[in-house]
Amino acid sequence: MPIPPPLPSKLPSTVPSEPVPDSSEGIAARPIWIIRWWRKFWDVVDWLMGAVALICGLAILAVIPILNFLSLGYLLEVSGRIARTGRFKAGFIGIRKASAVGSLVVGTWLVLLPVRFVSDLWKDAELISPGSGSAQGLRIGLIVMTVLAALHISWAAVRGGRLRHFFWPAPIAFFKWLGQDAKFTQVRNGVLGYIKALRFPYYFWLGFRGFVGALIWLGIPVLVLFGAAHIGNDGVAFLCNLVGGGLLLFAAMYLPFIQANFAKTGKVESFIKLREVRNYFSRAPFAFWISLFATVLFAFPLYILKVELPPQDLAWIPSILFVVFIFPARMLVGWALARAEKQESPRHPFAKWLSRLGGIPAVGAYVFIVWLTQYLSFNGSWSLLEQHAFLVPAPMLGL
Repeated sequence: MPIPPPLPSKLPSTVPSEPVPDSSEGIAARPIWIIRWWRKFWDVVDWLMGAVALICGLAILAVIPILNFLSLGYLLEVSGRIARTGRFKAGFIGIRKASAVGSLVVGTWLVLLPVRFVSDLWKDAELISPGSGSAQGLRIGLIVMTVLAALHISWAAVRGGRLRHFFWPAPIAFFKWLGQDAKFTQVRNGVLGYIKALRFPYYFWLGFRGFVGALIWLGIPVLVLFGAAHIGNDGVAFLCNLVGGGLLLFAAMYLPFIQANFAKTGKVESFIKLREVRNYFSRAPFAFWISLFATVLFAFPLYILKVELPPQDLAWIPSILFVVFIFPARMLVGWALARAEKQESPRHPFAKWLSRLGGIPAVGAYVFIVWLTQYLSFNGSWSLLEQHAFLVPAPMLGL
């Protein structure tokens, strides 16, 4: 499947650019460095806003059936891009696009603060003296402030939805925009273009195929372990646990890199190219060990959270933690593949065997935690289906 080219990273503004003052006037008196640092400051704020919004968005999608394929697809794309480019920066996909949503939410919340304050005053006035002049005045003021706030929020969204747009209404630009022809068509095209730039179909299809491929690798080990938990004969159950644990150990050793290789190429047949992944490992064994160790290590906190069902108002925490922990693990797996691509020849056999033997205890601990969780989790044996490091990122909803 061809990899689509990157799309614009932010919501296009439908407002004509504001006039830039002539830099030749008073250049000696104007501290240019302050302006430069001021712009850098807002650029950093914009990036951080996008990172927070992206994490929250992925966490929300992670617990919604079917839509959680979008979350998995995004995380696979993180690995794939880093594997193709060799740059960690390439893994921060859609930060600027997400910042538009985050800025819009935060900016709207700030603008509505005075409205909520006046609303509380009006409700208190109605409780103390219903129908009084002060209550009526507060009611009228609340209506006026609500209309102005709605206009201000809408205008900020039209300008691009950045946080700075909520602090200054730019009235001159507003009246110029009102005089434009087909301004609402421009707004509609901007919104549709932004939605198209999110590439939901691409991430969904990538996540769905990545899920199916991982399920093929994990299906037999998980079914064997699941069956062992329901076998009455202790001896047979012990043997089944050994077989299932061994198969899961083998699958977990290679599956993160197989998924990343699939995301890099976009080809489903990558899930059966074990030899290709082994060749990558021979060229960057230490990088593979580091990324494998991070993958299984960052999956542990989510299994600990399954020991007890969290309160309803804290049910979002496991999903947030899933994104926070698994995101860097996916980046490291992509980095390991990229590092292997740059090496032309296999490393020394000692390095390969040291990394291979070093990965067995880490993955073995992961397999043991997965097996043990079925006796501690509120989901029981069904928790074996919750392979957070590989399958659909829904920590509290199984598959």
